[in-house]
Amino acid sequence: MVLNYQWDIERVMIVGMSSRYYQFIALFTVYCCAFVVPYLFAIQFRKHVITPAPAFWLLLLFAPALFALKVSIANPLENMLQGVWGDYLTVVTTLPFKFLVVLIPLAVLYQILPTQPSFWGATVKDIRWKPYCIMLMLMIPLVIFASMQPDFLNAYPRLKQIAFIVPHTDNLPVYQLLYEISYGIDFVTIELFFRGFLLFAFVRYAGAAAILPMATFYCSIHFGKPLLECISSFLGGWILGVIAYRTQSIVGGLAVHLGIAWMMEIGGYMGNLWLGRNIA
Repeated sequence: MVLNYQWDIERVMIVGMSSRYYQFIALFTVYCCAFVVPYLFAIQFRKHVITPAPAFWLLLLFAPALFALKVSIANPLENMLQGVWGDYLTVVTTLPFKFLVVLIPLAVLYQILPTQPSFWGATVKDIRWKPYCIMLMLMIPLVIFASMQPDFLNAYPRLKQIAFIVPHTDNLPVYQLLYEISYGIDFVTIELFFRGFLLFAFVRYAGAAAILPMATFYCSIHFGKPLLECISSFLGGWILGVIAYRTQSIVGGLAVHLGIAWMMEIGGYMGNLWLGRNIA
């Protein structure tokens, strides 16, 4: 993390690469450092905890490769559509497309790997919603504090990405809502991959020890975000991992994650509005 923020590895070096293939290789390397290395340390120093098998090693490399593909792959519409509305359609379809990039391989793996109680934890069975509501309420003052920080306001709301359509429509709230729905789909992808696949595929080999590598991997995908968000992502990822492990479900964590994401959108919007910035 220190090296990333000192040298801007992801935000400048990787994003600035001329080829998506090179971006994929660079991201795969970063994600391996965050995910594979913790497992290697655990295998070396806590051999009694983890029982690696051939399938474990394949999954260990497949996981960072799949997420590197998700991040680096281009929307097929990117070079097909032109004009303002072509750009808008590209923006709002990119995250749903990336969701399919992750979902399809996970659906195949779900059929191949040993039977699970649910599809990578996507179940509402026996969920009690009160703890998740409390977690969201506890996040409100933190989001309010973040909404007063310059680096946060420079990044949020993500809605700023479609500000270019403002002069071209009289139905701006509709298009903004479609964008926010598209934005929310990315959190379905995140929870399904991290708290779903990275836990339930590896728990049979590592038990509860699968939570920590998942949390470090999750932290690494926030390297281009504000520093406070990146640091808190490790703790948040670990907490959501513990919850998913104990409840055998990712749905409650997904609700919390979506709630926080949309609160950050509102916080970013209000914070920029308070500063007199034009955001959309």
